[in-house]
Amino acid sequence: MDRFYSQGYPAFFNTRSSADFKASSFEPLTLKVNVISLLVIMLILITEMCERLAYYSIVAGMILYCTSSLGLDLVKAIIVNQVFVGFAFLTPVFGGFLADSYLGRFRTICISCILYIAGLLLVLASAVKYAEWGWTETNTIQRRSMFFTGLALIGLGTGGIKANVGPFGAEQVQSRGREVLQSFFNWFYLVINLGSLAAFTLVAYVQQEISFVWGFFIPTVSMCVGAIVFVSGQSLYTKTIPKGSVLVIACGICGQGACRSNPDPNPELPEGSEKKMLARSKKSFGGSYDDHFVDGVTSVVKVIPFCLFLIMYWAINAQMTNTFFAQSERMDIRLGGGVNIPAATLNAFNTIGIIVLIPVVDKMVYPFFERIRYPLTFLKRIGIGMVLAAAGVTVAGIVEIYRKKALEKEDGAHIQVLAGQQFTASSMSVFAQIPQFFLIGTSEIFASITVLEFAYHQAPVAMQGLLTGLFLATPGIGTWGAAGILLLVREATKDDPWWSLEINDAKMENLMFLLAGLMVFNIAIFCLVAHFYHYQDPRQFEFVVIPQDRGPGRGQTSDLSTDAVWKRGDSNGAFTSGSYDQLDRDYNDHNAGYDGNTKSLTGVEKNERTPLTSSGY
Repeated sequence: MDRFYSQGYPAFFNTRSSADFKASSFEPLTLKVNVISLLVIMLILITEMCERLAYYSIVAGMILYCTSSLGLDLVKAIIVNQVFVGFAFLTPVFGGFLADSYLGRFRTICISCILYIAGLLLVLASAVKYAEWGWTETNTIQRRSMFFTGLALIGLGTGGIKANVGPFGAEQVQSRGREVLQSFFNWFYLVINLGSLAAFTLVAYVQQEISFVWGFFIPTVSMCVGAIVFVSGQSLYTKTIPKGSVLVIACGICGQGACRSNPDPNPELPEGSEKKMLARSKKSFGGSYDDHFVDGVTSVVKVIPFCLFLIMYWAINAQMTNTFFAQSERMDIRLGGGVNIPAATLNAFNTIGIIVLIPVVDKMVYPFFERIRYPLTFLKRIGIGMVLAAAGVTVAGIVEIYRKKALEKEDGAHIQVLAGQQFTASSMSVFAQIPQFFLIGTSEIFASITVLEFAYHQAPVAMQGLLTGLFLATPGIGTWGAAGILLLVREATKDDPWWSLEINDAKMENLMFLLAGLMVFNIAIFCLVAHFYHYQDPRQFEFVVIPQDRGPGRGQTSDLSTDAVWKRGDSNGAFTSGSYDQLDRDYNDHNAGYDGNTKSLTGVEKNERTPLTSSGY
């Protein structure tokens, strides 16, 4: 699910486009950096891979562990899974805030590693058979307590790491240019998927076919190794001090804009300016905040409706680790020769689909539509992703129909044992699920990447972190929404269940078709809103002009508080974004400068974004 959301709170979006996540190339970093920098990058990449392996290892076996070892039924086990995943997606917002405002990224990551390892140890402790060691065996209540407490600590730990390790890595290489920065994130994306693949294949096999003790021991060791590797580079890292969070400023602007009385017109501004959203927060109307910050928050507010539409998308995406998994458990996992494929392994086809199709979509699909003069704008891409997600659950419903038909045939059912738990399984191969996983994986290419690009283009640099943070919270809310939908469906269909403790006795295909129908309704409203949405012209956002004799490396500090001059984008759109960070304090873009004339800018590299100023969905 979070292949594109692994970086959590996206402070690094101030230096590069989210489109650079597209893993179309992995340039050798050794061509650009020295040995020390290469070592630093390797330490961070190893840390991220170990953390992702640990996280996905817990997710991969969670439902099976809850039903086979903790005495939970299928419905409750899936709720546990969804609550945990949703929690893990929401904690990065807090992790980013904590790092930006108080602790800094390095210390936040270190503290998060401690919480993470403590949680993994508790999860491991809940699976140990103490009687085999001559100790008193734990009861079900004790095992559940250790497991749930462990999950809470893991959720907090992963939030602190996901929010900061990507931006922390970017800090180490951003001074070496955009190509090195892009190469770092390409490799960063690769190790995320390597950790995911290892978890859903090797670790899932150990959990299902050997024991959960070893299955939880592996991610514990992995996280310990990741923490040690990360801390070992302490003296080599470039570290920045906490500067404060834009989230606090945004809340203050919204609060003041909503509570203050209507401002009087300002004769120096165009007529009607006082009636614009949040205008009462602007200093030009007697408020407490700079006008450019208020304009940035306003741009974020205009895009919030699209965050809401993504909740249903992520509710469908969440089915891969719950209803799809329940379906996998009751399909034929035998490969022959006594070898069984882990039921959780089908998630790997989601990852494989993403890796294989990203370059195809990036290099062939998008250029094709541009050649025929029908470019796929951001909202069109997101809409395509939603359609593919709806197709994924529709295919899952069709597979469920044929799975149960196979059960009715002679020799169409057999008993298979997963982690000591027996399931009545259909003779239909579990590989019949590949299309539904592949479709949802493909949908992530259009939806998951594009929402980050959309956030990048539709807000000034100072607000990109805030807007992208809102989009990154939607997977967590969507996952919780999915849990609510399953509970409502179970209660509403008790007499003729669509969802129950045993899906062989339920009409789960109707549940899948219901989800598809809800998604279609969501798409219809999305298209209506998108049709009337006017893309905000990035050229209208303010940028900062730095006098050339005052910039970094010229004997001056990088604080913009005294030397910065805020200007609007010029008529040609030569500079469509600012060279400032989330709080407009640190000048970290060497592409712009001031040559002594306030109307003239010198630049080495122009922003590559193409502003979209009309609706055109």
